[in-house]
Amino acid sequence: MAKYILKRLLYMIPMMFIISLLVFVTIQLPPGDYVSTMIEEMRNLQGVNWTPQFEEAMRERYGLNEPILVQYGKWIGNIMLHGDFGYSFQNNAPSQEIIWDRLGMTVLIALASFIFSWMVALPIGIYSAVRQYSIGDYIFSIIGFIGMATPGFLIALALLYLAFSQWGISISGLFSTEYADAPWSFAKFIDLLKHIWLPMVIVGTAGTAGLIRIMRANLLDELDKPYVDTARAKGMPEWRLLLKYPVRHALNPFISTLGWTLPSLVAGEAIVSIVLNLPTTGPVYLQALRVQDMYVAAGFLMLLSFLTMMGTLLSDILLAWLDPRIRYQ
Repeated sequence: MAKYILKRLLYMIPMMFIISLLVFVTIQLPPGDYVSTMIEEMRNLQGVNWTPQFEEAMRERYGLNEPILVQYGKWIGNIMLHGDFGYSFQNNAPSQEIIWDRLGMTVLIALASFIFSWMVALPIGIYSAVRQYSIGDYIFSIIGFIGMATPGFLIALALLYLAFSQWGISISGLFSTEYADAPWSFAKFIDLLKHIWLPMVIVGTAGTAGLIRIMRANLLDELDKPYVDTARAKGMPEWRLLLKYPVRHALNPFISTLGWTLPSLVAGEAIVSIVLNLPTTGPVYLQALRVQDMYVAAGFLMLLSFLTMMGTLLSDILLAWLDPRIRYQ
């Protein structure tokens, strides 16, 4: 197993190089750059037409007048040698500081949403399969379809309006006013727990609905197989039979979704974070794309790519541990 994991990690190195090149080229495909965006905004606000010499001087300052491959070589070299992801033009700070400053809360919300999704989807999916076409199955199916079709930001807006109109309170943010800028303490941690449930439920709702359908469909396929009838004929208790064989096998596609679940939770909270005023990476990432702050945007895309590969590796390891028919090669 250790040899398999090491080999997969070594494969990730050239893959990350290829992804980094594609990311760097992709974020520069839109016309213009940060300087042209900045000058256009300044022209709209101040009504001043900047000279071509000024634009050229600004590009020289930010290193945007060099060929794209030269820019990429400096960028990837600084990452490898110094852990430097480049400079954030808009924030006047290193890009890694912008990313790491908000990454902690993003990962916390993503993990909480992931746990919530699994804790809700597993029992409901099992119940819907075992009680197929029952009233409960129909109710959960309707709720699941509504959850899949409703955007997270719309649920957030509805809950914000309901809380303010009915109780006169604001449920946005991750901390109360008195703890927002306070240093970490046990009281601040408790306050975080009081607020984190809302983004956890909202971000996890769409994923939960999809996982319920996956679990239900997989388990229905397993329940129709001959080995289930054989185990039942031998007198094995129904609950033990269900958990030991069909549920275990039905979890295979369930676990294989880890590869895209982790990055989708991190990226999918962007609009929800804007609506709920959450200190996560989503709003910063969207703003970096809007103003073409390319090093911040590239850093976030590299992070999502790394999470995708790590999620895929984790799902492969869990699948081999769960199903003895799968072997490490």
